[in-house]
Amino acid sequence: MNTILIRHGETAANKTGHFQGSSDAPLNDKGLSQAKALARRLKSLDIQSIYSSPQKRAIQTAYPIAKSHDMDITEINGLRELDIGLLDGLDGQDLKDKYPAFLEQWRGNAGSLRMPGGESIVELQDRTWKAMQAIHLLHKRDTVIVVSHNFAIQSILIKVLGMDLKNFRRIKQDLAAITEIIFSQNE
Repeated sequence: MNTILIRHGETAANKTGHFQGSSDAPLNDKGLSQAKALARRLKSLDIQSIYSSPQKRAIQTAYPIAKSHDMDITEINGLRELDIGLLDGLDGQDLKDKYPAFLEQWRGNAGSLRMPGGESIVELQDRTWKAMQAIHLLHKRDTVIVVSHNFAIQSILIKVLGMDLKNFRRIKQDLAAITEIIFSQNE
């Protein structure tokens, strides 16, 4: 299976530095332009399916790609972004002011740390990997596009690379980034 992972385009929260997890923010004008550019870039690919997180910013990123391939988008809950709970909508200064103890732990070993009122990276990786396995079972020899989010994609890439979750911050990707994973047919 050849998987093209795509991080969603820019939202207002991305631009202002506010955290977004489960919030359902739409793409801003730049994000919509990024989505159209992704569709143009991926137009020549022979893809068999398009999967997306059900969150608005991911669906809006996937839509022009699906339209250019005359395909539907299959939404998968397992591809949602990390539920950051009470941190949703905060910025870095808010985090320092309201959750200094959490921030200190986050800097140390974020992999197993649960977000205040949310989930952990371990839980995120479990659900994103189950989603990827389900896609793989359906598309062992196909090329598919998967549109998701920063932490979700990081958790998938950490698993693929066999890295420890405490190192997830070593994986960086920009908004509207494309990452290709080629799974052997034996996997």
